[in-house]
Amino acid sequence: MPLSVRSLLRFQESGLLLVILALGSLLTAFSGTVRTPLFERTPEGGRQRVFVTNAAGERVPAFVEKNKFLNAQNLAQLAKDTSFTAIMAVGMALVIIAGGIDLSVGSIYALASVLGALVLNHYGADGPGAASPGLGILLGVAACLGTAALCGLLNGGLIVALRVHPFIITLGAMAILRGIAFVATKGQSVGSFPAAFRDFVRREAGDGLSFVPLLAMVLVTAAGWIFLARLAAGRRVYAVGGNELAARFSGIRVERVKLGVYLLSGLAAGVAALLSLGYYGAATSGDGQGYELNVIAAAVVGGASLSGGRGSALGVVLGALIIQMIASGIVILGIDQNYSQIIIGTVVIAAVVLDNLNTWLARRRLAARAG
Repeated sequence: MPLSVRSLLRFQESGLLLVILALGSLLTAFSGTVRTPLFERTPEGGRQRVFVTNAAGERVPAFVEKNKFLNAQNLAQLAKDTSFTAIMAVGMALVIIAGGIDLSVGSIYALASVLGALVLNHYGADGPGAASPGLGILLGVAACLGTAALCGLLNGGLIVALRVHPFIITLGAMAILRGIAFVATKGQSVGSFPAAFRDFVRREAGDGLSFVPLLAMVLVTAAGWIFLARLAAGRRVYAVGGNELAARFSGIRVERVKLGVYLLSGLAAGVAALLSLGYYGAATSGDGQGYELNVIAAAVVGGASLSGGRGSALGVVLGALIIQMIASGIVILGIDQNYSQIIIGTVVIAAVVLDNLNTWLARRRLAARAG
């Protein structure tokens, strides 16, 4: 076997890469083609329609046939949609590796986005603080990220102080935080932000590729990889998730580790919320509903074990890409959208079953060697 192929197969996330390639090939083969308008770049950096002259001498818009999946616009949309889930999934991976779970990430996302939106709206073009948009952007970023980090810290603090299973605490937090978001906005959408903030987040590179969300995803993934793979703090997270009692006896401050991972999970949800504010230009209390399923699915599919002690930042990002490809494929293939959650739920169950099977096989191999 060639060295490059052998190295690829030894790579921890090689299976995920093969799944992504297989999914991409299937979607490319079965998605068909679509007729889309042809655009060209203007000297100012914008886009304009291309016109051609037909047989009758009339100038008409030009169109081009493209594969529904394998085209620049769809791939750019896929990258943008994946970035929000992937950023949150990196934070979720830390919690799961430490042996916990966080069902409140969607509600943290919603509360952080609406509180950040209220501040940005105050300094927007129609707000009373319109004269200081720069200050408004800084305060809006601080409100969004600070709220998310505080929510994560409260989750971790309650879990540590009350010694209650994370499922119960974060399930309650899921309802409470979304309720606060609804009360803060009275169920209304909040928009009208400073133009500079939206222009920065919506900056594009290439053929419609959202540069800022993609860059944020890369930076968060790199930070997660460095934390887990290169820092002693990351090794402590693995130790707590692998065997909490043994970690405690070895001198690891388990409570501090748990506080840290929930804080980082909340902060990751805040980063995603901040990007969504800039990209979509508005926030409501219903934002992020159901995100907890997609985020946990991305982490589990990406190799994070729900029993703790196993997972990687790169793996969960690839898992997020797989989940988003499935969701995108449902739309492209014209499948009823109501099947989306059914399919994603099935993928999660399959990933957990495979993880348990791998754990059982590993134990069997260890027992055989010991015998």
